Amino acid sequence: MAFWRRADSLQLSSKERFSLLLLDLEEYFFEQHIAHHISKAGDATERSISGSLKICSKSLIFEPDTTEEAILKIALRDCSRIEVEDDDDLFRTNRHKRFSVVFSQVYLIKEQNVVAPYKLQRGGGHFFFQLEDSRKVDDVVQTILQLQRASRLEKLGDQTAMITAILQSRLARASFDKNSFQSVCEISNMECEAEMITPLVSNPGHICITDKYLYFQPLNGYPKPVVHISLADIRRIYKRRHMLMPLGLEVFCTENDPCSDIYLKFYNPKDRDGVYYYIAAYLENHMTEQTADSYMLQWQMGQISNYQYLLHLNNLADRSCNDLSQYPVFPWIIADYTSSQLNLSVPETFRDLSKPVGALNKDRLERLLKRYHDMPEPKFMYGSHYSSPGYVLFYLVRVAPEHMLCIQNGRFDHADRMFNSIAETWRNCLDGVTDFKELIPEFYGSCGAFLLNSMNLDLGKRQGGKLVDDVDIPPWASDVDDFLRKNREALESQYVSDHLHEWIDLIFGYKQRGSEAVSANNVFHPVTYEGEIDLKSIEDPDQKIALLTQILEFGQTPKQLFTKPHPKRIFTKSKCFSRSSSQNLSTGESPVSPSEDSFEDLTEESRTLAWSNITKFQIESRHKIHKEAITGIAVSSNGSSVFTTSQDSTLKMFSTSQKSLQRSVSFSNMALSGCVLLPGDTTVMCSSWDNNVYFYSIAFGRRQDTLMGHDDAVSKIQWCNNRLFTSSWDSTVKVWNCVPSDVCGTKRNNFDLLAELEHDAGVNTINVSSDGSLLASGTKEGVVSIWDVAEPCLLHQLPCHNGSVHAIALSPDARHVLSAGEDGCLKIIDVQTGMLISSLSSGERQRCFCWNGQTVLSGNDAGELLAWDLLGGRILERMKGHADAVTCMWMNEPCNTIITGSADRQILLWKLQY
Repeated sequence: MAFWRRADSLQLSSKERFSLLLLDLEEYFFEQHIAHHISKAGDATERSISGSLKICSKSLIFEPDTTEEAILKIALRDCSRIEVEDDDDLFRTNRHKRFSVVFSQVYLIKEQNVVAPYKLQRGGGHFFFQLEDSRKVDDVVQTILQLQRASRLEKLGDQTAMITAILQSRLARASFDKNSFQSVCEISNMECEAEMITPLVSNPGHICITDKYLYFQPLNGYPKPVVHISLADIRRIYKRRHMLMPLGLEVFCTENDPCSDIYLKFYNPKDRDGVYYYIAAYLENHMTEQTADSYMLQWQMGQISNYQYLLHLNNLADRSCNDLSQYPVFPWIIADYTSSQLNLSVPETFRDLSKPVGALNKDRLERLLKRYHDMPEPKFMYGSHYSSPGYVLFYLVRVAPEHMLCIQNGRFDHADRMFNSIAETWRNCLDGVTDFKELIPEFYGSCGAFLLNSMNLDLGKRQGGKLVDDVDIPPWASDVDDFLRKNREALESQYVSDHLHEWIDLIFGYKQRGSEAVSANNVFHPVTYEGEIDLKSIEDPDQKIALLTQILEFGQTPKQLFTKPHPKRIFTKSKCFSRSSSQNLSTGESPVSPSEDSFEDLTEESRTLAWSNITKFQIESRHKIHKEAITGIAVSSNGSSVFTTSQDSTLKMFSTSQKSLQRSVSFSNMALSGCVLLPGDTTVMCSSWDNNVYFYSIAFGRRQDTLMGHDDAVSKIQWCNNRLFTSSWDSTVKVWNCVPSDVCGTKRNNFDLLAELEHDAGVNTINVSSDGSLLASGTKEGVVSIWDVAEPCLLHQLPCHNGSVHAIALSPDARHVLSAGEDGCLKIIDVQTGMLISSLSSGERQRCFCWNGQTVLSGNDAGELLAWDLLGGRILERMKGHADAVTCMWMNEPCNTIITGSADRQILLWKLQY
């Protein structure tokens, strides 16, 4: 629910016309009293109106009980006299003390209960106010006079300092009322002072957090005496920077609503962090679920939409619906607002997402660049931002008119500058001298109310006499609902999915600042960037207030989330139809007849089904066939024979049908590190700690060849497309050319060394993509490298783990690399950019794994199999198997059978139980 809809519902429930939006920006509402407004006109009989008098830090506001009467707002700086007066009418039955206010002007607001620009009545006036409780008159007047003195101080900084002192004094004299607890059994854990933030409004009060609830009690009791949120309902929390300071905290009780349940601003970071960590400790897995890396991986794999991903990035970058200077920012997507039909299949329909709005018009950009180059430091290309409170309310004025009146001193903008037309606004963003604004989430939502003048607001008359009413939508949309629907379709289209990462680079990523921002023509005023302004170093209070005002009005650049190029999105388009869709086929329809493609589809469907049930593996049989830890497993194509290597220096052949050991072979007295079965099932390759690779002929039952390829132990071998890949503790990975027919024959072979990949430490493990074009390697020092085999050249190198890399593998689509290390972490790297996009920890070593790109099945030191949901960042299941560490793992092509080897010298055969 958008903030303006939530504000409307709150206003309706309170049945009040008064709103904190009637206050000036950065003004506080302190207290209210039941009162009567008494006016006199010459000798005429006095007129008394009952209502509520609000004492605010810069004004007095009187809200009449009757809705026909206007709300009165008198600025304290406009008051010439405020004093207590005794009623001198001796014949009056009920004598009441009252006070008078003499002023030069007064604002009349919501006459006849209509939201409209404020009317300013000049020429002076004299009002009397009589409180229901006359005993409070003297104290109220003293409070008003004190606030008036603050309002009349010459310097704005001095005014702010005095009002802040008054506020802090009031907060210190009060405390949280524990009678507001929902249960008498609750235990208070922490109390502090804070402000509840809503758009353009700060409301001071007291925070209390118990073992069950988070409470906020407003100092003024408005809009209700206490706000409470159950800790059990909280789903997400975020630390926020508020006005460039680390003082904000936002709490969400929903997953997908961009509007939070409460936004708090604390007076010091220590209180903010204390509340944050208490709630975070209460939330299960909170820390792992709220990272940009986790959301990036989910988006890449198609688990969340473009819209959802942008919302998450905005949240993580401190964008909030409660802070209009940091409102969530969304891109213009469509560039065609004139055609009668919208064609989402051609690139011309779309905006260039690789450029900021200010760089979309080449001629305008040339003028801006000329000014930029002639400008003294600090330089900036754009004099206004792409997101600011004014721009947000430009779009939302029809549903949040009181917010616009608040920010514009009681006025709407000039009619010709209002949000009148989608096409006109887009043209101005392309051609305007100072207009570079992007969009807001509402353009891709489901409620089009912000495009309609449903409140019949008087928004003025344009040149030519046309009244400002509903927003004009493009010809290709039949109504606002159709416009939003097509906008959503465009946002989720193939073109945008292919290019959205380019816009993310500009707004949240590596092109946001520095030399990359300059190259991308993406440089804004320094005051908008996090870390560029140190408010604590500014001693002049007037200068500090002026800077804060500039920040509020100008807008802020999001927190930078990525410092490397953002990876592209991955689309996996399945050719097979789902069971549900096949069940819906009519009798006259039938799927295509079986073919090679359809059999491939069935295999893929089998894999998908298996991985969706990955937690349901059960042990079928156990077999102890070695004397020491098992290091490698290979299985014949028909599954009848299992080959294993061990640190006991032997290669074993085990029959799955007879459940018995068939052969045992020893090549040397040193450990074997792994084995690979070559195509045709006639030859097994074994790697050894004696620096060699051995070729064993199954048909002839003897060693047929030896490759002496390294200067230290061979740690891992892999075969792909007639090439042998070997890694060694001598810090190299070697690529060899070898024809299978020669290897499988009886003659000795010549191995051609095609490439030697140098590392800085011993290489523990390697993995090659299915086409043999990419290789990933992991070293004893925790470094992961990604290589282009054809060149050959190093693409990326990252220090990922503390300690050795135990296992590594490319995803089936070769878009990601997963590594497991001695530090107990799983690390995911994007192959395209070399960015570390996720890190998950189990607290224990994972020595081997299988994965499909989204889910992992790993073996740990405790002998368990762990099923991981990478996208959710959590362990789904622990399956007990071995008595010692799981050291190696094999999975068949349909992914429904696995064989594991362990330091307990056993192999276990597992079957998936659907």
